[in-house]
Amino acid sequence: MIKIIIEAKSMTLQTITVRPVLKEEEQEYIKLMAKHHYLGFAPKIGETMWYVATVDKEWVSLIGFSVSALKCKVRDQWIGWTYRYQFDRLKLIVNNNRFLILPGWHINNLGSRTISLCLKRIVDDCVRFFGHKIVLVETFVDPDLYLGTVYRASNWLYIGDTKGFRRKSRGYAKEIGNSKMVFVRPLHRDARRILSQSILEKSYNTGGKKMKIKAEHMYSLPDFFKSVDDPRREQGKRHQLSEMFLCVLIR
Repeated sequence: MIKIIIEAKSMTLQTITVRPVLKEEEQEYIKLMAKHHYLGFAPKIGETMWYVATVDKEWVSLIGFSVSALKCKVRDQWIGWTYRYQFDRLKLIVNNNRFLILPGWHINNLGSRTISLCLKRIVDDCVRFFGHKIVLVETFVDPDLYLGTVYRASNWLYIGDTKGFRRKSRGYAKEIGNSKMVFVRPLHRDARRILSQSILEKSYNTGGKKMKIKAEHMYSLPDFFKSVDDPRREQGKRHQLSEMFLCVLIR
């Protein structure tokens, strides 16, 4: 009987639809993520998109996207951009921070099918809800738990591992064994060129609301800017470059 049910569900993959979670459905999304995802529920931070995949109106999987990582060495090297352009263009990248296949729906190809359908619409959804396009999606996979199979099957690129730093309220902290695999999926064939070019194309230089973050999270920003080389001479220097950047950012 179980085999028959699984085969029947497998035949329904072509009927899967993916759409944004409606406002009145958000509590159900939160409840399911909190109950079934090993990391629990991730609250909305900045520009966030929640999606649900359905088969005949039944929820089968959930997927969430949020703001991109502030810093990720392997990603930044892969893109080839500099600090001069990076901060202003992070809005063109989104982070797939949650993906959940609901109980009873762990069947072949459902995960890759859900992600593929989601990526086909997410650019238009970002324009609709946030007023700007995106060109790249990133995600981090814990190698102690997963191999990233669903992402590899959806043509994501494995570009390396993180250094094992986790953002905290006051900067970053090193955690033993916390290194993650980094996968990216370009949504435009020239994604790296668009992100790293000296002058951003007009069609991408739109939208992007200011991200609302808590006061304690601001403590990590000076550490981020300290890694930027200061081209000024010591003579006449009154303020640290990181402090000046911070003033410009929060103006």
